[in-house]
Amino acid sequence: MKRTATVRRKTTETQVSVTLCLDGKGTYSVKTGISFLDHMLVLLSRHSLIDLDVAAKGDVEVDIHHTNEDVALALGEALDKALAKRAGIKRFGEATVPMDEALVRAAVDVSGRPFLKISRGKARIKDMPGYSLNYAEQFFRALTTKAGLTLHIDILDGADAHHVLEAAFKAFAKALMRAVEKEARSGRVPSTKGRL
Repeated sequence: MKRTATVRRKTTETQVSVTLCLDGKGTYSVKTGISFLDHMLVLLSRHSLIDLDVAAKGDVEVDIHHTNEDVALALGEALDKALAKRAGIKRFGEATVPMDEALVRAAVDVSGRPFLKISRGKARIKDMPGYSLNYAEQFFRALTTKAGLTLHIDILDGADAHHVLEAAFKAFAKALMRAVEKEARSGRVPSTKGRL
């Protein structure tokens, strides 16, 4: 049985719909009104093999903050729903991704405990028009909070903001894919506590 979920989030500032399948092939339909975020969500889907359908409308004429955050909140909630009791998953995942001069590592624990740490290391990043590392941090903070993930993103090197952010989303995607994969030898919750 495939692990799927749909979440709809409506506020006075945004309307967001997210449907995902953890056991997919990386197919996607993404339209948030934020071009760079669309690009990152496509990468997330393709490299995690999570099928993803995201549709959002928001007050992007004011600022992209509300839409960026609400998409992440809905995506995190959908991940949490699809994982259900989190039984039989590998739980931990790690990936390091290079993109030209950028090098980013992500480590995920599907622990039920939300925590985010982004370390910039030697990176010398200048923000680019339309999106920034701060927006990415807001996105990952909202996602980890709703999904109950511990996520460490280490920016080991990089100067081009596009390359750094792309490597970060790809590394997260690969780490998440490994963490939510089914563990063939166990159908149990991967914790001595008996629950996550």
